[in-house]
Amino acid sequence: MELTDGALKGFFEAVLPVLGERDRRVVMGQMVVALGWGGQARVVAASGASSSTVLRAAKEARGEVDVVDDGRQRQRGAGAKSVIDRQPGLLNALDDLVWPDARGHPMSPLRYTCKSTYNLQDALRAKEWVVSAESIRRLLPEMGYSLQAPAKTKEGNQHVDRDAQFRYINDMAEGFLADSEPVISVDTKKKELIGNYYNNGQEWRVKGEPVDVEGHDFPSGDEHAKAIPYGVYDVFNNEGWVNVGDTADTAEFAVESIRRWWKKFGQARFPNATRLMITADCGGSNGYRVRAWKKHLANLAAETGLHITVCHYPPGTSKWNKIEHRMFSFISTNWRGEPLTDLRTIVELIAATTTKTGLKIYAEEDLDFYPTGVKVSDDDLKALPIDAHNDWHPEWNYTINTR
Repeated sequence: MELTDGALKGFFEAVLPVLGERDRRVVMGQMVVALGWGGQARVVAASGASSSTVLRAAKEARGEVDVVDDGRQRQRGAGAKSVIDRQPGLLNALDDLVWPDARGHPMSPLRYTCKSTYNLQDALRAKEWVVSAESIRRLLPEMGYSLQAPAKTKEGNQHVDRDAQFRYINDMAEGFLADSEPVISVDTKKKELIGNYYNNGQEWRVKGEPVDVEGHDFPSGDEHAKAIPYGVYDVFNNEGWVNVGDTADTAEFAVESIRRWWKKFGQARFPNATRLMITADCGGSNGYRVRAWKKHLANLAAETGLHITVCHYPPGTSKWNKIEHRMFSFISTNWRGEPLTDLRTIVELIAATTTKTGLKIYAEEDLDFYPTGVKVSDDDLKALPIDAHNDWHPEWNYTINTR
């Protein structure tokens, strides 16, 4: 009895939906062989599968191609690529929406609704990205974001030009990156006690065998009681460098950390660079009022031949510095629950920090001594080759030229 096209279509409609991809090919291939001449065209029409799929199924059924029986429905590497592989730049677009200082609108209305993946989905689709809310939910943890409750903090009064300074920094950075000039974000991570002290967090260990640490976090009196990690984050290459000292968080130490980054990585990553942009907090060793910071940067500019542009984040906004959420947060996660017993342990834990989005961090001990209380006179300050950006907050934005 001849199998009609209607019966053949009914057969496939009943059978194919309950089978896996490989099993569907087996059924279609065997049907092509059973139907004989013209069978391939009839199976294509009845099953709704593509002609290439049915051709492959027929070749597998006839033994014309090798089939590896490893229990998989598809070959390794087959199937649709991930959403970020299909759309380069999607992660940056998502980060720009979630993180408030990006793209020149630090406090945009979207900032207050971005906890919803559906609002992020709509915003990205409006910019012609093809992405679902579920994909966004999976991507955000990989980018270092998590659902968090509000935390009470005291930052004082917000500067009236805070948002405008964010936009100024963003526009300046985009100009540097467009010209293939390096842009780095710098800051000192929280000082850490060196010794067998308690460190927040948990790690996997044999049940009932936690690491024994001191009952109180009192420094032992050792001259190397605290580690001072100074970080440099390369925005373009998504790459970090941490210089771990144990003396003091001085301006000289801060600039030396940048110098070491440039010698080890910067000049290799940017061989044709003539300028360097640094984004930094308003206070600390790299604060805009610190004379020694500017003096040592001038020495660095003279050594490297780079014109160094510095843009400071406004007072009370240090958490918006990119190095905080692009690098320091992952370091803290990586060494959670691990006693920081010595400088070498700290350096190795920092250097072992990576993310699924490609972040790589390098670290090194800095055993040099950096004295505190070094003064820079008014005359020395005036002699520095500093060009303030007089068009917008020259105290926050300035360029140090080579001598």
